[in-house]
Amino acid sequence: MIINKKRRAATAKIIKLSALAICIFTGIRAPAVADDIQFNTDVLDVKDRQNIDLSRFSRRGYIMPGEYTFKIKINQNELEEQTVMVYASEKDKTVSVPCFTPDMVEKFGFKEAYQKKVTPWHNGECLDVTALPGVTVTPDTGENVLTVSVPQAYMEYITDNWVPPSMWDNGIPGLLADYNLNAQSRHNETGSGGDDNTLSGNGTFGANFGPWRARADWQTNYQNSSDDDNGSGQKSWDWSRFYLYRALPALKAKLTLGEDYVNSDLFDSFRFTGGSLISDDNMLPPNLRGYAPEVTGVAKTNAKVTISQQGRVIYESQVAAGPFAIQDLNSAVAGTLDVRVQEQDGSVQEYKVNTANIPYLTRPGTVRYKFFAGQPTDYDHHSQGNTFGTGEFSWGISNGWSLYGGMVSSSKYLALAVGVGRDLMALGALAFDVTRSDAKLEGEHRHGQSYRVSYSKRFDDTGSQVTFAGYRFSEKDFMSFNDYLSYRADYGDYMQSKEMYTITFNQQFEKLGISAYLNYSHQTYWNSPTEDRYSLSLSRYFDIGRWKNINASLTAYRNKFNGENDDGMYLSLSIPWGDSGTLGLNSSYNGDNNSHNLSYYGRLKNGDNYRVAAGGTDDGGSLSGYYDHYGDMAEVTGNVDYQHGQYSSAGMSLRGGMTATLQGAALHRSNTTGGTRMLLDTGDAANIPVRGYSNVTKTNRFGKAVITEVNNYSKNSLSIDINNLPENAESTSSVVQATLTEGAIGYRKFNVVTGLKAMAVIRLADGSFPPFGASVSNAQNQEVGIVNDDGQAWLSGLKPGAALKVSWDGDVQCEVTLPENLAVQTQTGNLLLPCQHGAAQL
Repeated sequence: MIINKKRRAATAKIIKLSALAICIFTGIRAPAVADDIQFNTDVLDVKDRQNIDLSRFSRRGYIMPGEYTFKIKINQNELEEQTVMVYASEKDKTVSVPCFTPDMVEKFGFKEAYQKKVTPWHNGECLDVTALPGVTVTPDTGENVLTVSVPQAYMEYITDNWVPPSMWDNGIPGLLADYNLNAQSRHNETGSGGDDNTLSGNGTFGANFGPWRARADWQTNYQNSSDDDNGSGQKSWDWSRFYLYRALPALKAKLTLGEDYVNSDLFDSFRFTGGSLISDDNMLPPNLRGYAPEVTGVAKTNAKVTISQQGRVIYESQVAAGPFAIQDLNSAVAGTLDVRVQEQDGSVQEYKVNTANIPYLTRPGTVRYKFFAGQPTDYDHHSQGNTFGTGEFSWGISNGWSLYGGMVSSSKYLALAVGVGRDLMALGALAFDVTRSDAKLEGEHRHGQSYRVSYSKRFDDTGSQVTFAGYRFSEKDFMSFNDYLSYRADYGDYMQSKEMYTITFNQQFEKLGISAYLNYSHQTYWNSPTEDRYSLSLSRYFDIGRWKNINASLTAYRNKFNGENDDGMYLSLSIPWGDSGTLGLNSSYNGDNNSHNLSYYGRLKNGDNYRVAAGGTDDGGSLSGYYDHYGDMAEVTGNVDYQHGQYSSAGMSLRGGMTATLQGAALHRSNTTGGTRMLLDTGDAANIPVRGYSNVTKTNRFGKAVITEVNNYSKNSLSIDINNLPENAESTSSVVQATLTEGAIGYRKFNVVTGLKAMAVIRLADGSFPPFGASVSNAQNQEVGIVNDDGQAWLSGLKPGAALKVSWDGDVQCEVTLPENLAVQTQTGNLLLPCQHGAAQL
């Protein structure tokens, strides 16, 4: 009952404090001058009307001269928090003006012509952006924000999710270590084979300094089987790549030094050591950007999917049984990818996916380019040939026509390519190119040509889209540079490509509610068997009575190699069940075994998801389970499978990382190994929930959290989940923004106050009280309360023994010290806090 009375009293005091806000909005008298505001204090219920200080509210935008830490906001775009000096105006000493340095103004996003019109002041140290008509600067000391309002005509091109290069953030220096570990154990119950245990992983170590990113990629594999004679197993650890890179915003390009892969739109990919300069579509506005590959397939059981290119693991993850689609590959990946699906029953699917791009078209008047130079190397970092150079370009000649071409040159190899692309508007986009190679081999001289036609079109009227369709024919004596290197390394033994077809097709049948997806690739060789891969998916949503959004889907595939077919089909019916669950009926058919399962998929409130299934196969009954946990320090996935009389297995994966900077460090989940991330700082406030695009992460005991769900060169908004703040925490700002360059470690700090809350009475040494409207702030200059009548103030973020400053008349006047037994005193009544003059001046 006592507690309830105290709460009511505190509430009454808070209501009384709101009188200050009422006077500002309802008791304002006509200003004497443009920036002066006078308040009608008659509306205030204050006993001592002579003891009122509203001076800090009386001049619009006025703050005391001094040094402040502000987050600068340009219209709706935010820059990082930084130190800003505030000086008295050279024209009117009663007016304060923030000092924007030339380095700051360069990041505001002004067009060059208007940036030259801002005027210097304070001995050239500052620039006056208000010299441009219509530009205003508004400080908000409560939220530590400086808002600069700029007419859009002065600004470079800006959209809701993209800002110009001048606003990009290279982040702060730091170290990072990302990892992806997968463990699997299988017990064979048939007696014909032993138990198998595997541990594999890949990741990246890195360091950031200024705009430069240093990275070292690694991968490891350990296999142990009870059938091994010596029981030692197979172990490997490989450093797959060492490299440096940085963004060159002025060129809209990326510079890379070290070990890299030639990712070309015209030529085959190969590994090399040297340097590259590539125009980066990611630096363009989103509507002008390119394409990233997608890998699809069907897992017969809970399985591990590994995607690699020329031996280097690009992506590895465990997936639940059924169709899967991997869409988060790096858009820089190009060429042919090797996909390996390792099932829990020991079987393996292997196939190739061609990441062929859409036609090489470029917007009118612009040029896209790629340059590579160095020495070809193999996976073991050994030289594989002579120094080479390659370059390619695409030039937008006019509105619809593009000319493109390129060259690969080495001492005994030369390839030239030229092509033309045409935007056919309503009919899509078409491109044709021809490549001629000339290779000098031991005892012979080979030269031949390769022809390619590609097409892309989205049919809005019919709801269909051909994302890529292509045909390529290579003459028998044509050799790509990769073929040439393989010929030299393997003494003439390499696969000579002949014909290649590939198509990806989407179709929406809106009236029937059916979605269709088709992927087909066909590859023939002059000296090897044909490879074919078909994949077809059909899906339909419908309602039956009170059951809504029921989904039925069919996925069928065929992988054909060396005259052998690997056929399969997956049928699924899913029914929403409860608030966040789905009941499923699944059937899988393939040449080895058929299975039928009843499953339940659920999602928990914390974002975790799970799947349990029971059913049968041709060999007997089966049970399986899958669980995915989004932890603050790592994403953890676990799965178990049991096949009666055949095997039992279990798997687990960990995906996470560590980021360390001078501003703090944290363990975290990992999105793309070695990729861009944001370090969020809530001061000494621990367990604060922060959010990127989707999942919530809580700050660690040091008030730090790292979010990896951020995009390069796009505006990212990150926020505090204010609905789930701890009871002793308050935040004056809940959203921050950042546009980061690739690989950056961004840093943003939230203004969070933590501690006890209490009603206090502040009394001066002579027995009087600070004036009504005086400000109370902590050591971090965060305002924790405003003085009301008779020295009363509702204070928050209180810590035992801490010192608080009390300010009025534009200066710190005295300081109070909180008692060590603060928690006890806040339970017994109002705090009595003596305010000592001069203590705060130390």
